[in-house]
Amino acid sequence: MNHLIFDIETIPDVDYGRRLLDLPSLPDAEVAAAMFSLRREHTGSDFLPLPQHRIVAISCALRRGDTFRLWSLGEEGSSERELLERFFDGIERFTPDLVSWNGGGFDLPVMHYRCMLHGVRAARYWESGEEDSSFRYNNYLSRFHWRHLDLMDVISGFQVRGRSSLADVACLLGLPGKLGFDGSQVFDAWKAGNLAGIRRYCETDVLNTYLIFLSFERMRGRLDAGEWQAECQRVRQMLSASGETHHAEFLKAWPESAPH
Repeated sequence: MNHLIFDIETIPDVDYGRRLLDLPSLPDAEVAAAMFSLRREHTGSDFLPLPQHRIVAISCALRRGDTFRLWSLGEEGSSERELLERFFDGIERFTPDLVSWNGGGFDLPVMHYRCMLHGVRAARYWESGEEDSSFRYNNYLSRFHWRHLDLMDVISGFQVRGRSSLADVACLLGLPGKLGFDGSQVFDAWKAGNLAGIRRYCETDVLNTYLIFLSFERMRGRLDAGEWQAECQRVRQMLSASGETHHAEFLKAWPESAPH
C-alpha cells in the first residue's frame, strides 16, 4: 500500500472579504459575518464559494509499507502556505494514491486556489503524462482515475442523488464519526483560539475516511476478511500507542463489534 488519506479545515478568508466588500477597517469577525450574510442572500446557505476559504488545518494518514501514521501537517503556528507546501512536497517525494471524502468537490479545489494565491508549486500533482507516461491514464486530476479516490463520489456511483455525508456513512459502519464536533463549529473554534481542537477534529475525519476506505477495499475484492481485520487492528494499535487523548476517545467509541 501507498495511500495518503487527507482532509482540510477552513475558515472565511477575511482578507478576501475586505477586498470583495470594500470593508478595509472592519474587524475580522464582522467581515466574516458580512461574507456569510451576502452568501445567504444569494443562495440561502452560509457555505462560502471555494475561493473564499482559508485553510487552517490539513491532516493526513499515510499507509505505506508496514506502517500506518496519522498526523496534522506543520505546527499550530504554521502558515497556510507552509501547510500546502508540506502536503504537495509529500506527493512530490512519495507519489501516494490519495483518498478523500469529497476531496474532488471541496478539499482539492480549495487547495488549488490557495496554491495559486501563495505561489506554491505542485508539479507532480499536476502531472498528466507529459513528463511521466504512467500518469497518462492514471493521474490525480481525472475524476475517473484511481490515483485520487474520492470515496463520496465513487461510492455514490458518481450520482448526486446517491451521495451521503461522511458522518452518515461512518454511522452506518459503526464508526465513531464526528465525536461531537463538526465543520460548522470550526470558525467559532478558530475565533476562540482553539486551533488544537480543529486539528484534532480534522484527524478524526481522516480516521473515519480511512476506515470507510478499508470497507470499500473489502467490498471491491482488494482485501479479504483477514486482511481487512489486520488493517483495522493496525489502526487500533496506533491509536492505543499514541498517547493522544483524542485518539483514545476515538478508540473507545469504536467497538470491536462494529457492524462493518
